[in-house]
Amino acid sequence: MIEAATPWSREEFESKLCEKGKGYHIHHPFNVMMYEGKLSKAQLQSWVANRFYYQIGIPQKDAAIMSNCPDREIRRGWILRITDHDGVDQVQGGIEAWIKLGEAVGLTEEDVTSLKYVSPGVKFAVDAYINFARQRPWQEAVCSSLTELFAPHIHQQRISSWPEMYPWVKEEGLTYFKKRLTEARRDVEQGLAVTLDYFSQSRAMQEKALEILQFKLDVLWVIADSIMLSCCDINIENGIKYKRQDQMR
Repeated sequence: MIEAATPWSREEFESKLCEKGKGYHIHHPFNVMMYEGKLSKAQLQSWVANRFYYQIGIPQKDAAIMSNCPDREIRRGWILRITDHDGVDQVQGGIEAWIKLGEAVGLTEEDVTSLKYVSPGVKFAVDAYINFARQRPWQEAVCSSLTELFAPHIHQQRISSWPEMYPWVKEEGLTYFKKRLTEARRDVEQGLAVTLDYFSQSRAMQEKALEILQFKLDVLWVIADSIMLSCCDINIENGIKYKRQDQMR
């Protein structure tokens, strides 16, 4: 009889989760191009328009987690994620901030909110993520949110590089990224605590958590793939070599 592997310690398990950052979409060729200032105005606009579909999906995902979670204390903390994006009372949230980002890159509110520039691949990936949160146990959906471990880096990268690389982008458009620097770190604390507590019961569950996090990393990678394919000409041998002007402004 083969004995089950011993669970990793809490510290080892957290380290394994953090190692998954090597596959975060900050390393995707399209995001590398963005950081290096190699995107055209139309391509940056396409990215903003497409990623709006992900932004409006986040509170839907979080509402699904809450609807499946019987733990009142978890829900009381998790609801902040919804108000962060949807806004509350007179305070505008991340969705409004993303619309402002669209305006900062030269799009109209209607360009962004109509979803007319969103590629089918982006819709498919985001919808798959929302459905995962609706259909799987809430602890698994919480685990899938842990790509937030790596998010502050990519937000800071945009805050630091865009003023130099894309000086035509209005500064107020960076508000979303600045807000998420602190919000994402707060969110990670709760999501990581739930994941470490729930999945540390066995090595098999810990490995399952890594698979779940990989699923979310794949979702983000596919989103970047879809955006890149919709607004770049790809040369198989030489990579992203030719850029075309798409139908953005």
